[in-house]
Amino acid sequence: MLLDVHVLPGGGTLPTLAWRWDPETDILSGSFTPAKVQTGYTGTVELDDDDGSTVLIDVVGGILSGVDIVVWPEVTALAGLAAPVEARVAQVLVPSQPPRRGSATTEADKTMTVATDLENRVFHLRVGTRRPVEPLRVADRLIVEVDAAHRLAGLWLDGVPLRPDLI
Repeated sequence: MLLDVHVLPGGGTLPTLAWRWDPETDILSGSFTPAKVQTGYTGTVELDDDDGSTVLIDVVGGILSGVDIVVWPEVTALAGLAAPVEARVAQVLVPSQPPRRGSATTEADKTMTVATDLENRVFHLRVGTRRPVEPLRVADRLIVEVDAAHRLAGLWLDGVPLRPDLI
């Protein structure tokens, strides 16, 4: 199942996002307050793959508002990896989906891969197979990739601080 999304125009000032590492678990988290909030689902969408990777997408009033990488897929370091410079400012609406009975999350199974630059400051999380995408800047340090069928295809995490154990 791929995560369907809708693209909305960006609302005014681009939200600020700060990335944080949990030093005990290696969870990377970042969230922001959406410029405009819709009336919609509030909670998390859990993306899992067959290798045990888990990424949580935070949603506030229907709007994608954060990311938590809980269990990392295999990470590949690539020289010169950089987030797209040309990205339309937008908001990403996650349509309301009833969560599983007894759960506050909605789940979507995906294949996930991660590439990082050599400094571990930029991460590209690909969701599903490689395909043409449109990059959408939803916060100053987060770009969401959406494919032609309006499905979540990836995330660019920019300006990530070094993990505490690497400092």
